[in-house]
Amino acid sequence: MTTNVVGAFELLDASLAHWTALPGPERDRFRVLHVSTDEVYGSLGPDGAFSEETPYAPNSPYAATKAGADHLARAYRETYGLPVLLTNCSNNYGPYQFPEKLLPLMALNALEGLALPIYGDGGNVRDWIHVEDHCAAILTVLAQGKPGERYNIGAGGERTNLELVDALCAALEAAAPARENPALRERGVSSYLALKTFVTDRPGHDRRYAIDSRKIRRELGWAPRISIDNGLERTVRWYLDHREWCQRVSEGKARARRGLGALTSRIRPEPAKCSTRD
Repeated sequence: MTTNVVGAFELLDASLAHWTALPGPERDRFRVLHVSTDEVYGSLGPDGAFSEETPYAPNSPYAATKAGADHLARAYRETYGLPVLLTNCSNNYGPYQFPEKLLPLMALNALEGLALPIYGDGGNVRDWIHVEDHCAAILTVLAQGKPGERYNIGAGGERTNLELVDALCAALEAAAPARENPALRERGVSSYLALKTFVTDRPGHDRRYAIDSRKIRRELGWAPRISIDNGLERTVRWYLDHREWCQRVSEGKARARRGLGALTSRIRPEPAKCSTRD
Protein backbone atom coordinates (compact mmCIF):
# COMPACT_ATOMS: atom_id res chain seq x y z
CA MET A 1 0.00 0.00 0.00
CA THR A 2 2.79 2.40 0.90
CA THR A 3 4.78 1.71 -2.25
CA ASN A 4 2.06 1.18 -4.84
CA VAL A 5 -0.54 3.74 -3.76
CA VAL A 6 1.17 6.38 -1.63
CA GLY A 7 4.38 6.05 -3.65
CA ALA A 8 2.53 6.52 -6.93
CA PHE A 9 0.74 9.58 -5.53
CA GLU A 10 4.02 11.15 -4.37
CA LEU A 11 5.68 10.59 -7.76
CA LEU A 12 2.69 11.91 -9.69
CA ASP A 13 2.46 14.98 -7.48
CA ALA A 14 6.18 15.70 -7.83
CA SER A 15 5.94 15.18 -11.60
CA LEU A 16 3.03 17.60 -11.80
CA ALA A 17 4.95 20.30 -9.92
CA HIS A 18 8.01 19.78 -12.14
CA TRP A 19 5.99 19.73 -15.37
CA THR A 20 4.06 22.92 -14.64
CA ALA A 21 7.33 24.79 -13.96
CA LEU A 22 8.97 23.77 -17.26
CA PRO A 23 9.30 26.23 -20.17
CA GLY A 24 7.05 25.55 -23.16
CA PRO A 25 9.24 23.34 -25.41
CA GLU A 26 10.48 21.19 -22.51
CA ARG A 27 6.97 20.93 -21.14
CA ASP A 28 5.74 19.64 -24.49
CA ARG A 29 8.40 16.90 -24.49
CA PHE A 30 7.84 15.81 -20.89
CA ARG A 31 6.22 12.41 -20.24
CA VAL A 32 5.28 10.33 -17.20
CA LEU A 33 5.23 6.60 -17.90
CA HIS A 34 3.44 4.46 -15.33
CA VAL A 35 4.43 0.79 -15.71
CA SER A 36 1.74 -1.53 -14.39
CA THR A 37 0.71 -5.17 -14.52
CA ASP A 38 -1.92 -7.43 -16.06
CA GLU A 39 -2.98 -8.47 -12.54
CA VAL A 40 -5.26 -5.44 -12.33
CA TYR A 41 -7.67 -7.09 -14.77
CA GLY A 42 -8.38 -10.11 -12.55
CA SER A 43 -8.59 -13.66 -13.84
CA LEU A 44 -9.57 -15.03 -17.25
CA GLY A 45 -11.44 -18.17 -18.18
CA PRO A 46 -10.00 -20.68 -20.65
CA ASP A 47 -10.45 -18.27 -23.58
CA GLY A 48 -9.90 -14.60 -24.37
CA ALA A 49 -7.26 -12.03 -23.45
CA PHE A 50 -7.01 -8.73 -21.59
CA SER A 51 -7.40 -5.68 -23.84
CA GLU A 52 -7.05 -2.02 -22.93
CA GLU A 53 -10.84 -1.94 -22.54
CA THR A 54 -11.05 -4.84 -20.07
CA PRO A 55 -12.69 -3.69 -16.80
CA TYR A 56 -10.52 -3.74 -13.70
CA ALA A 57 -11.24 -6.62 -11.30
CA PRO A 58 -8.21 -7.16 -9.04
CA ASN A 59 -8.56 -10.26 -6.86
CA SER A 60 -5.70 -9.84 -4.38
CA PRO A 61 -4.82 -6.90 -2.12
CA TYR A 62 -1.53 -6.57 -4.03
CA ALA A 63 -3.35 -6.33 -7.37
CA ALA A 64 -5.81 -3.87 -5.86
CA THR A 65 -2.96 -1.52 -4.90
CA LYS A 66 -1.59 -1.72 -8.43
CA ALA A 67 -5.05 -0.88 -9.78
CA GLY A 68 -5.21 2.06 -7.37
CA ALA A 69 -1.94 3.41 -8.77
CA ASP A 70 -3.31 3.07 -12.32
CA HIS A 71 -6.40 5.04 -11.37
CA LEU A 72 -4.28 7.78 -9.81
CA ALA A 73 -2.16 8.03 -12.96
CA ARG A 74 -5.25 8.34 -15.13
CA ALA A 75 -6.78 10.89 -12.75
CA TYR A 76 -3.71 13.14 -12.94
CA ARG A 77 -4.07 13.13 -16.71
CA GLU A 78 -7.79 13.90 -16.61
CA THR A 79 -7.64 16.52 -13.83
CA TYR A 80 -4.39 18.36 -14.54
CA GLY A 81 -3.48 17.39 -18.09
CA LEU A 82 -0.26 15.73 -16.92
CA PRO A 83 1.11 13.83 -19.97
CA VAL A 84 0.76 10.35 -18.49
CA LEU A 85 1.29 7.12 -20.44
CA LEU A 86 0.24 3.82 -18.90
CA THR A 87 1.40 0.29 -19.75
CA ASN A 88 0.15 -3.05 -18.43
CA CYS A 89 2.58 -5.89 -18.99
CA SER A 90 2.50 -9.66 -18.54
CA ASN A 91 4.98 -11.72 -16.49
CA ASN A 92 8.62 -10.82 -17.14
CA TYR A 93 11.59 -13.19 -17.10
CA GLY A 94 15.25 -12.92 -18.02
CA PRO A 95 18.60 -11.89 -16.51
CA TYR A 96 18.97 -10.07 -13.20
CA GLN A 97 15.54 -11.11 -11.90
CA PHE A 98 15.47 -11.45 -8.14
CA PRO A 99 16.31 -15.06 -7.19
CA GLU A 100 13.06 -15.69 -5.29
CA LYS A 101 10.93 -15.23 -8.44
CA LEU A 102 9.59 -18.30 -10.23
CA LEU A 103 12.12 -18.97 -12.99
CA PRO A 104 15.35 -18.13 -11.14
CA LEU A 105 14.06 -19.90 -8.01
CA MET A 106 13.33 -23.07 -9.97
CA ALA A 107 16.63 -22.96 -11.85
CA LEU A 108 18.73 -22.39 -8.74
CA ASN A 109 16.82 -24.95 -6.65
CA ALA A 110 17.20 -27.56 -9.39
CA LEU A 111 20.95 -27.00 -9.62
CA GLU A 112 21.23 -27.47 -5.86
CA GLY A 113 19.03 -30.58 -5.85
CA LEU A 114 16.26 -28.85 -3.90
CA ALA A 115 12.50 -29.21 -4.34
CA LEU A 116 10.78 -27.30 -7.13
CA PRO A 117 7.60 -26.05 -5.39
CA ILE A 118 4.58 -25.70 -7.69
CA TYR A 119 1.40 -24.07 -6.39
CA GLY A 120 -1.82 -26.10 -6.52
CA ASP A 121 -2.10 -28.32 -9.57
CA GLY A 122 0.35 -26.25 -11.62
CA GLY A 123 -2.41 -25.27 -14.04
CA ASN A 124 -2.28 -21.50 -13.50
CA VAL A 125 -1.50 -19.80 -16.81
CA ARG A 126 0.69 -16.74 -17.31
CA ASP A 127 1.69 -14.86 -20.47
CA TRP A 128 5.51 -14.63 -20.35
CA ILE A 129 7.62 -11.92 -21.98
CA HIS A 130 11.40 -11.55 -21.98
CA VAL A 131 12.53 -8.46 -20.09
CA GLU A 132 14.43 -7.12 -23.11
CA ASP A 133 11.22 -7.13 -25.15
CA HIS A 134 9.43 -5.32 -22.32
CA CYS A 135 12.16 -2.68 -22.14
CA ALA A 136 11.94 -2.15 -25.89
CA ALA A 137 8.18 -1.69 -25.56
CA ILE A 138 8.64 0.88 -22.78
CA LEU A 139 11.06 2.90 -24.91
CA THR A 140 8.65 2.70 -27.85
CA VAL A 141 5.75 3.99 -25.73
CA LEU A 142 7.88 6.83 -24.36
CA ALA A 143 8.97 7.87 -27.84
CA GLN A 144 5.74 7.38 -29.76
CA GLY A 145 2.87 6.86 -27.33
CA LYS A 146 0.02 9.34 -27.06
CA PRO A 147 -0.39 10.93 -23.59
CA GLY A 148 -3.51 9.66 -21.88
CA GLU A 149 -3.36 6.31 -23.68
CA ARG A 150 -2.88 2.83 -22.22
CA TYR A 151 -0.90 0.08 -23.96
CA ASN A 152 -0.99 -3.62 -23.09
CA ILE A 153 2.36 -5.38 -23.54
CA GLY A 154 2.59 -9.13 -24.06
CA ALA A 155 4.46 -11.67 -26.18
CA GLY A 156 1.87 -14.42 -26.57
CA GLY A 157 3.96 -16.75 -24.41
CA GLU A 158 1.16 -18.45 -22.49
CA ARG A 159 2.27 -21.40 -20.38
CA THR A 160 0.91 -23.16 -17.33
CA ASN A 161 3.28 -23.09 -14.38
CA LEU A 162 3.76 -26.82 -14.82
CA GLU A 163 4.61 -26.45 -18.51
CA LEU A 164 7.07 -23.69 -17.68
CA VAL A 165 8.84 -25.77 -15.03
CA ASP A 166 9.01 -28.75 -17.38
CA ALA A 167 10.52 -26.55 -20.11
CA LEU A 168 13.00 -25.08 -17.66
CA CYS A 169 14.07 -28.57 -16.55
CA ALA A 170 14.60 -29.53 -20.19
CA ALA A 171 16.71 -26.42 -20.76
CA LEU A 172 18.74 -27.21 -17.64
CA GLU A 173 19.25 -30.78 -18.78
CA ALA A 174 20.68 -29.51 -22.08
CA ALA A 175 22.97 -26.97 -20.40
CA ALA A 176 23.95 -28.87 -17.23
CA PRO A 177 23.00 -32.58 -17.47
CA ALA A 178 21.55 -34.04 -14.28
CA ARG A 179 23.91 -37.02 -14.41
CA GLU A 180 26.84 -34.61 -13.96
CA ASN A 181 25.26 -32.75 -11.02
CA PRO A 182 26.71 -33.92 -7.68
CA ALA A 183 23.81 -32.41 -5.69
CA LEU A 184 21.36 -34.67 -7.53
CA ARG A 185 23.59 -37.72 -7.16
CA GLU A 186 23.72 -37.17 -3.39
CA ARG A 187 19.91 -37.27 -3.30
CA GLY A 188 19.71 -40.28 -5.56
CA VAL A 189 17.81 -38.27 -8.16
CA SER A 190 18.47 -38.88 -11.83
CA SER A 191 16.57 -35.95 -13.39
CA TYR A 192 15.56 -32.38 -12.62
CA LEU A 193 11.93 -33.30 -13.26
CA ALA A 194 12.00 -35.60 -10.23
CA LEU A 195 12.41 -32.52 -8.01
CA LYS A 196 8.93 -31.17 -8.81
CA THR A 197 6.82 -30.84 -5.66
CA PHE A 198 3.21 -29.66 -5.49
CA VAL A 199 2.40 -27.35 -2.57
CA THR A 200 -0.75 -25.70 -1.22
CA ASP A 201 -2.03 -23.00 -3.54
CA ARG A 202 -1.62 -19.41 -2.38
CA PRO A 203 -4.64 -17.20 -1.60
CA GLY A 204 -5.97 -15.02 -4.42
CA HIS A 205 -4.01 -16.97 -7.05
CA ASP A 206 -5.63 -15.98 -10.36
CA ARG A 207 -6.09 -18.90 -12.74
CA ARG A 208 -5.18 -17.38 -16.08
CA TYR A 209 -3.72 -14.21 -17.58
CA ALA A 210 -3.31 -13.45 -21.28
CA ILE A 211 -2.51 -10.16 -23.02
CA ASP A 212 -4.01 -8.76 -26.20
CA SER A 213 -1.16 -6.54 -27.44
CA ARG A 214 -2.61 -5.67 -30.84
CA LYS A 215 -2.90 -1.96 -30.00
CA ILE A 216 0.81 -1.34 -29.36
CA ARG A 217 1.71 -3.47 -32.37
CA ARG A 218 -0.72 -1.70 -34.66
CA GLU A 219 -0.29 1.89 -33.49
CA LEU A 220 3.37 2.00 -32.44
CA GLY A 221 4.92 -0.80 -34.48
CA TRP A 222 6.37 -2.72 -31.55
CA ALA A 223 6.61 -6.51 -31.59
CA PRO A 224 8.45 -8.99 -29.37
CA ARG A 225 11.66 -10.46 -30.77
CA ILE A 226 12.45 -13.25 -28.29
CA SER A 227 10.34 -16.42 -28.30
CA ILE A 228 9.59 -18.12 -25.00
CA ASP A 229 11.65 -21.18 -25.96
CA ASN A 230 14.71 -19.21 -27.02
CA GLY A 231 14.34 -16.79 -24.11
CA LEU A 232 14.10 -19.63 -21.61
CA GLU A 233 17.31 -21.20 -22.90
CA ARG A 234 19.11 -17.85 -22.67
CA THR A 235 17.76 -17.25 -19.16
CA VAL A 236 18.83 -20.65 -17.86
CA ARG A 237 22.33 -20.11 -19.26
CA TRP A 238 22.51 -16.66 -17.63
CA TYR A 239 21.67 -18.02 -14.17
CA LEU A 240 24.14 -20.86 -14.64
CA ASP A 241 26.84 -18.28 -15.35
CA HIS A 242 25.83 -15.86 -12.56
CA ARG A 243 25.22 -18.01 -9.50
CA GLU A 244 27.55 -15.83 -7.41
CA TRP A 245 25.45 -12.77 -8.26
CA CYS A 246 22.30 -14.60 -7.15
CA GLN A 247 23.94 -15.56 -3.87
CA ARG A 248 25.09 -12.00 -3.17
CA VAL A 249 21.65 -10.56 -3.90
CA SER A 250 19.88 -13.14 -1.74
CA GLU A 251 22.28 -12.62 1.16
CA GLY A 252 21.89 -8.85 0.84
CA LYS A 253 18.12 -9.09 1.14
CA ALA A 254 18.41 -11.45 4.10
CA ARG A 255 20.67 -8.92 5.87
CA ALA A 256 18.21 -6.14 5.08
CA ARG A 257 15.35 -8.17 6.54
CA ARG A 258 17.32 -8.89 9.69
CA GLY A 259 18.15 -5.19 10.03
CA LEU A 260 14.53 -4.19 9.49
CA GLY A 261 13.43 -6.76 12.05
CA ALA A 262 15.82 -5.36 14.62
CA LEU A 263 14.65 -1.81 13.90
CA THR A 264 10.95 -2.63 14.15
CA SER A 265 11.46 -4.60 17.35
CA ARG A 266 12.92 -1.47 18.93
CA ILE A 267 10.06 0.68 17.65
CA ARG A 268 7.15 -1.66 18.27
CA PRO A 269 7.06 -4.20 21.14
CA GLU A 270 4.55 -6.50 19.38
CA PRO A 271 5.41 -7.97 15.96
CA ALA A 272 3.16 -6.88 13.09
CA LYS A 273 0.87 -9.64 11.86
CA CYS A 274 0.84 -9.07 8.14
CA SER A 275 1.95 -10.65 4.91
CA THR A 276 4.19 -9.09 2.28
CA ARG A 277 4.68 -9.60 -1.41
CA ASP A 278 7.67 -8.45 -3.44
